[in-house]
Amino acid sequence: MPTPIAIIDFETTGMMPSQGARATEVAIVLMEGERIVDRFDSLMQTGVWIPPFIAELTGITNAMVAAAPPASQVMREAARFVGDAPMVAHNASFDSKFWQAELALAGLDAPHPFACTVLLSRRVYPDAPSHSLGRITDHLGLPRTGRAHRALADAEMAAALLARMQRDLCARYALPWPEHALLMRLQRTARQSMGRLLQQYGQPQLNGATPC
Repeated sequence: MPTPIAIIDFETTGMMPSQGARATEVAIVLMEGERIVDRFDSLMQTGVWIPPFIAELTGITNAMVAAAPPASQVMREAARFVGDAPMVAHNASFDSKFWQAELALAGLDAPHPFACTVLLSRRVYPDAPSHSLGRITDHLGLPRTGRAHRALADAEMAAALLARMQRDLCARYALPWPEHALLMRLQRTARQSMGRLLQQYGQPQLNGATPC
């Protein structure tokens, strides 16, 4: 059975924790292979004001987060939900910073490695017109699961994109199911070297494992 992977999405008050931005909402979906087996979703209260343009973009208002549980409580629950699972996000350089920053403010460590579906989609679908979550979802004919820029809808779309990429990699290269460690290697591999890397994991190297 494939190792569980946690796909995360944050909505926030700004772009960078180092500039004082805080999370307003977090959602995590737990995947086993192509199947979502569990979900976590919560608004969170940090006391940081949400600018009007962010509220318009996300639909998350200052009144909504004022009634939400404290961020430290939400992050402790999120950390328990993730456990030791490796993580994935669409534009992981953004979400991983907030994961680390919010856990640190809650007094928790963040040892989880992150794979990025933006970097992966650029390698798996180099001819796609865009690798933004909404446009790559539409390009591949995947369903939109709710309002864009709400954490659960975006996490579910990222999970569907991840599963589609894993399935397509299996089909192209006769791979066993691509686990997180291979995804981490792939996102750091130049596009022209991708085939050579994946051939190492293909049919001749399965050692009894069943391809997808």
